[in-house]
Amino acid sequence: MSRELAPDQDFIPLEIGRAIHEIYYERDRKELSFEGIKLDVVKRKRKMVFEIKTSSRFLQAAKFQLLYYLYRLEEMGVKMQGEIRIPKEKKRIPVSLNEENKKELLKVLSEIRRIVKMESPPRPVKTHYCRRCAYKEFCWI
Repeated sequence: MSRELAPDQDFIPLEIGRAIHEIYYERDRKELSFEGIKLDVVKRKRKMVFEIKTSSRFLQAAKFQLLYYLYRLEEMGVKMQGEIRIPKEKKRIPVSLNEENKKELLKVLSEIRRIVKMESPPRPVKTHYCRRCAYKEFCWI
């Protein structure tokens, strides 16, 4: 993303995610984009941001993604709460930005910035995440 590379838009899990988003949240305001972030669903009156996922498989990553959005909004003077929603599993997981998880997030962001500043990317290491990654073509050409 730092190099403005887009994931494979025809990647089936991405298409499924878009379909779930449209089916379950067709009436809600969707995909508010600004300054490098794309919020799935925003409820301004409730001061809530929702991140929609197809499964709870990568819940930790989803939590950090939502924490990052809440952090960026807070930087802009907008205090909101978050919720990860997994419609197929009928799950709603509240996420709020507090001092403890903000420290964790800042540590992760620091590591990301370190990697982004590198002249060339680190050598790829195949993990179980690779199978379901829309960017895998960049690593395993």
